[in-house]
Amino acid sequence: MAVTAGTYELGRFSGVCAATQEVIQTSQEFVAALVDAVDEAGQPIVRRVDYSAVQWDRGARPEALICFWRSFAPAPGDRKQTFVDDETLLEMVQRMADETDARRRGFRWILALVLLRRKVIRLDGIVHEDGVEYWAFRPRGSDAESLPIRIANPGVRADEMRELADQLGEVIRADA
Repeated sequence: MAVTAGTYELGRFSGVCAATQEVIQTSQEFVAALVDAVDEAGQPIVRRVDYSAVQWDRGARPEALICFWRSFAPAPGDRKQTFVDDETLLEMVQRMADETDARRRGFRWILALVLLRRKVIRLDGIVHEDGVEYWAFRPRGSDAESLPIRIANPGVRADEMRELADQLGEVIRADA
């Protein structure tokens, strides 16, 4: 994945609130969410859904929520500005720390590898505990005293890695 600007487009803005099916108006705040879903062939995928901020704040949430972020609806014809910066992706990795679902742990792993490649985080070490390999990452610029972000290597096979990367590519596209 060639990344040049350190920002990523996470899916496309739908313009419609998933909770109410109402149009999200230009400049209106909304919440974009990534969810585990199934495609037409019955294969698991990551999909983006949008909610008006009002509905989100009232508690509307999708099933199988992976992560979310807030943004503002672009005007029709405007260049899409629904980009997420590296810091937001790092926040997603940190927020997913307690995930137990294997697919979500794999997604978190891939996001961390993207951030490692972008030099947003650095590898601080690899340890083995109880037969599990943990990679310790630190955000760029953090001090040695701060707690590292520990991520268990999910043992993703090469074919699974390609599948996850392809799914991530559907959701995260580099800003050209």
